[in-house]
Amino acid sequence: MTASQALRLAIDIGGTFTDTVLVAGEDRILASTKTLTTHQNPGIGAMEGAARVMAQAGRSLGEVTGFIHGTTLATNALIERRGARVATVTTEGFRDILEIAYERRYSQYDINLEKPDLLVPRERALTIRERMSATGEVLIPMEDSAVEALIAELDASGAEAVAVCLMHAYSNPDHERRLRDILAARRPGLTVSISSEVSPEAREFDRLCTTVANAYIQPLMETYLAQFAGRFAAEGVACPILMMTAGGGMCTIQTAARFPIRLVESGPAGGAILAARIAAQAGLEQVLSFDVGGTTAKLCLIDGARPQTSRQFEIARAARFIKGSGMPVRIPVIEMIEIGAGGGSIAGVDQLGRLTVGPKSAGSEPGPVAFGRGGTEPTVTDSDITLGYIVPETFAEGHIRIDLEASKEALSRVIGSRLELDGTGAADGVSRIVDESMASAGRMHAVESGKDLGARTMIAFGGNGPLHATRVARSAGVARIVIPPNPGVGSAVGFLFAPVSFEIVRSRYSLLEDLDLDGINTLFAQMIDEAQSVVAQGAGDAETLVQRTAFMRYSGQGHEIEIALPDRDLAAEDLGPLIAAFETEYARQFSRPVPGMKIEILNWAVRVATPDAKVPPVPEVPALRTITPGAFRPIICDVDGREKQAAFVPRDSLKPGDRIPGPALITEPQTTTLVSADFSAHADAIGNLVLIRDQKGDKQ
Repeated sequence: MTASQALRLAIDIGGTFTDTVLVAGEDRILASTKTLTTHQNPGIGAMEGAARVMAQAGRSLGEVTGFIHGTTLATNALIERRGARVATVTTEGFRDILEIAYERRYSQYDINLEKPDLLVPRERALTIRERMSATGEVLIPMEDSAVEALIAELDASGAEAVAVCLMHAYSNPDHERRLRDILAARRPGLTVSISSEVSPEAREFDRLCTTVANAYIQPLMETYLAQFAGRFAAEGVACPILMMTAGGGMCTIQTAARFPIRLVESGPAGGAILAARIAAQAGLEQVLSFDVGGTTAKLCLIDGARPQTSRQFEIARAARFIKGSGMPVRIPVIEMIEIGAGGGSIAGVDQLGRLTVGPKSAGSEPGPVAFGRGGTEPTVTDSDITLGYIVPETFAEGHIRIDLEASKEALSRVIGSRLELDGTGAADGVSRIVDESMASAGRMHAVESGKDLGARTMIAFGGNGPLHATRVARSAGVARIVIPPNPGVGSAVGFLFAPVSFEIVRSRYSLLEDLDLDGINTLFAQMIDEAQSVVAQGAGDAETLVQRTAFMRYSGQGHEIEIALPDRDLAAEDLGPLIAAFETEYARQFSRPVPGMKIEILNWAVRVATPDAKVPPVPEVPALRTITPGAFRPIICDVDGREKQAAFVPRDSLKPGDRIPGPALITEPQTTTLVSADFSAHADAIGNLVLIRDQKGDKQ
């Protein structure tokens, strides 16, 4: 089958909605839909979405040749603490790695400090007598008697899963692998994760935390993935199902079941890939990706059509925005900031009489009050309905009935009665607070990265992204916004452009001047073979690209800088350019290099991936022409809080070059774009909406 005949399905299960997209060929979207997420059995909502898009396109699941899936299940299980009962196994003498952590408090003077919940209490922290050196030499062998004693302790602990993290196993994994094999044979019902496979890097605390998180969600994800694949196979799907990963690539279900920690934040990663593709099409060098769903808002910085990436992030922070207050995980991730600010975020008044929004969300069950599914607390969606931004007749393709009066009543009852406001005033307050929360999160993320938002173009998508884009952009100092086609299911669309990829990191410490080139080249060869075997499971014999990276620092420093390496064996003549590349990047980040300091390398990484999808250039936009809308609707203006008549325009009626001055509502099946009174909108040559802040916003 040629690429033009391929039929691909993407399903993104979020906290509130499940997004489904059906694409023919490279990027021709045949159908898309949003269904409410069914939390007790997410596969039900996914199957409903798949059946709906197939019916819309007049096709069958048996015709699907590519299937990509992303889910928040792994993330939610960690946040909501719904995983397995985990025990840890560490080298004798290192029982308290989790308790000691970084040997510091994340908030030095907070006497009521809440420590991160690291999932394993001390009574389930077990040890075994053995020891490896940092160079992989066996210092203390692992005796059979020690293994027998450990098995007895595991039985007594009632553990359902075990995270094995032995000292320096990244350098020599033999003891971890032997222990895993013995446990698999002796206790086949026990799930075992070993650090030398999950996160084979130095830094014992981070490595153990990552392995614990993997073990914690592995039984749940193994069951879920098997049921999900079985459900779709029974309905005729014959192609493999690939899973979206946090790093922006795809892997097989089998790989995902072994390393479910890599599925954390997989949905938002798809959105960042979509934004990067749009940036490449439009020639945008500096972009802010703005993805707002029903539960959270995700913001990501994209430069040169490449999302910002990281090797570490934290799960379930005890204190929002404070580093060190969550559980650290070391895996390849697209770096973004995520806050509890979405359509389902619940609004209320706290004990001090302050209006608050989020982070708690009504989700899909019971959902906003307007949905009539049992929700009683007002949400951001209820406020948008009350302000006139969401039109009940067009919401969610007509599959969800909206009760405008119920939204107003809830806002008046919960907020208005406390603050002496009517329903509309309460809705305006909720809107302004949630928009400022998202804008401040974006500003903070940019400052932490040493970057400025003012010069960036916002690319907004998700069910609520286009609805809040102009309001957040104004507060964040952004003057230009792009809304792609089918923005309501943007993350799922992004899945379809992700490469099949796998990344491996290994720790092997060396001073640059003492580098064992033959040993490093052998290490790279082993990592490339391992990564290519994983990629081949999902990509077959397709062409792959290899990226090699060194993590370098000055001797004695605590953190490394990523430096790209040539895609070949290293030679002695590479050392000079490698020093120059490190010092250039160090100077970029910290203003100047440090003369006379020795350079060391801690980690080496390989990423094997299929090539990125080709990006066609965007044709020039024809001359803009302001059109006369055929309908208007009353809204509460977000600029001055007064009622105004907003143009009411179906998006599919716009032709390239059509321009609409704000205020306006541009509607489509899964979302609405609010064009604020100080913005105008026009359609470009490939169907993007481009919003520009070019008006005063004080029109009547």
